[in-house]
Amino acid sequence: MKFFAVHMLVQNPIGIALAAVLSLPRLKFRNTYRTLIFMPTMLSVVIVGFIWQLILSPVWGVGADILDIVGLKSLFGPWLGKEGSALITLAFISVWQWVGIPMMLIYAALLAIPEDLVDAAIVDGASHFEVFWHIKMPLILPTVAMVSILTFVGNFNAFDLVYTVKGALAGPNFSSDIMGTLFYRTFFGYQLQLGSPTLGATVASLMFMIILAGVLFYLFVVQRRMSRYQL
Repeated sequence: MKFFAVHMLVQNPIGIALAAVLSLPRLKFRNTYRTLIFMPTMLSVVIVGFIWQLILSPVWGVGADILDIVGLKSLFGPWLGKEGSALITLAFISVWQWVGIPMMLIYAALLAIPEDLVDAAIVDGASHFEVFWHIKMPLILPTVAMVSILTFVGNFNAFDLVYTVKGALAGPNFSSDIMGTLFYRTFFGYQLQLGSPTLGATVASLMFMIILAGVLFYLFVVQRRMSRYQL
């Protein structure tokens, strides 16, 4: 739930904001910005995990030097090595890698909005923010809802980033453990822990039920209300 909350409260709003900026008609080099933001999604999770381990390392990482440039070096710490911050740090790394997906989906929805609506609002004296909030945002709500459910499903299936950075034990002291790593350890076993197909199947069934509940909530509650709103 913590891993999912960070993505919902950080990744998706940033994706909406980036899509709104890229859709501005007078923005120069938008294709370059779009490519640079989307590039991390094409990187291997192993590469992403290794790079951020180097950046955040308290011994040889450049994270402290980067914060020192803006006068925030005192805030730097071994975030991946602390129980209270390991999972949140991994969630922010995941946000950095995958923010391009909601940005592109919402950007495509913004491009599909008729220009007549935007031009009429601008003629009436509306600012770009007012146009986005009062005209564009209600029209892209179905896409935002779809991005939200995709985020939910992806986060409750997450495994690779935590495994790459912290291993199957999801350290320190299991503080970054999520359902994917728990399923891996219980089903396949790890080190001296023997695998248990029945216990692994139980964890997998629980993951399925949680994801199914979220999808059904989206289909029968959120999507129905949006259909009535469109009518």
